Amino acid sequence: MEYNRKLILEDGQEYYGYGFGATEDKVCEIVFNTSMVGYQEILSDPSYTYQAVVMTYPLIGNYGMADDDYETKTPTIGAMIVREYNDEPSSFRSTATLSEVMKKYGIAGIHGIDTRRLNRSIRDLGSRKSLLTSAETPLNKGLEILKATEIPKDAVSKVSCKEIWVSHAEKEKYHVVAIDCGMKLNIVRSLNNRGCKVTVVPWNTKASDIEALKPDGIFISNGPGDPTDVGEVIETIKTLKGKYPIFGICLGHQIISLAYGAKTYKLKFGHRGGNHPVRNLETNKIEITSQNHSYAVDTDSLKNTDLEVTHINILDGTVEGVKCDKDKIFSVQYHPESAPGPQDSAYLFDMFLTLLEGEKSNA
Repeated sequence: MEYNRKLILEDGQEYYGYGFGATEDKVCEIVFNTSMVGYQEILSDPSYTYQAVVMTYPLIGNYGMADDDYETKTPTIGAMIVREYNDEPSSFRSTATLSEVMKKYGIAGIHGIDTRRLNRSIRDLGSRKSLLTSAETPLNKGLEILKATEIPKDAVSKVSCKEIWVSHAEKEKYHVVAIDCGMKLNIVRSLNNRGCKVTVVPWNTKASDIEALKPDGIFISNGPGDPTDVGEVIETIKTLKGKYPIFGICLGHQIISLAYGAKTYKLKFGHRGGNHPVRNLETNKIEITSQNHSYAVDTDSLKNTDLEVTHINILDGTVEGVKCDKDKIFSVQYHPESAPGPQDSAYLFDMFLTLLEGEKSNA
């Protein structure tokens, strides 16, 4: 069968393959994910907004798509790039194929390319812009499109909820306000399962409006893009820190660090996958973690803040967790709620509950 789609990178590399999902041209930042399972959760993770994800695991689509496994109701990932795509899934839970869902939400896909070569290129040269287009698009035209197209900076505002919504727990003991910067639904489920009523608010909700909801604690979610693009959330946390127990995950971790005066920087190719080893400096235990981010907190910049480093990445030494005991605030760069994924870090939700209980006892 003749190739009908191709991927063009801004350095001139071309990869020919076959299309699935939506067929429109897409310009995205290209990244890779090393997870062996969970392509549905990856497809529906808001943190992949404006990104084309290359799966290192070669076979994708084989168990279809299940109604209960979405991380957001409306996926916003840019594109998915795989070695071998299976359009005849074998699973009793499957209600649609991956390609059908991608067509529904305008997500482009390509398969049949050498993903090992492509992933090595991303590892060696870093993430960069890519164009998924027709196989007939001339290289020079594709490069012109890439040069003229900027990756938007509005990712968080695009994926955050537009109105407040509430998720109730079966036996509610605590009320948590979650600032939605692109939150995965399993975070809400994880809090509900621990007796937390969760009120989810848009990313740019003012501190005074959050306080009016009378929460027991604040949660700051994961989300896409550069944390310095969401100055409104940083200012909100500056106002709220010390007033309530606060827990942040991924982008939320970066926002907390910025609110205390630290700095962030962009990684060469980010951390994405369910197999990143992290050392808990307080217990000296190693956690296998699930991650998805392009930015990290600068270690040196934390020295002049009230934050203490609690976790580090064993592979590259980057900061994976911080805390400030006096302000009852802590955060991690990885995803303790990952589904599917390692469950080594689920205890972090219990740590948050301990802070909430302490706050209630002192009230």
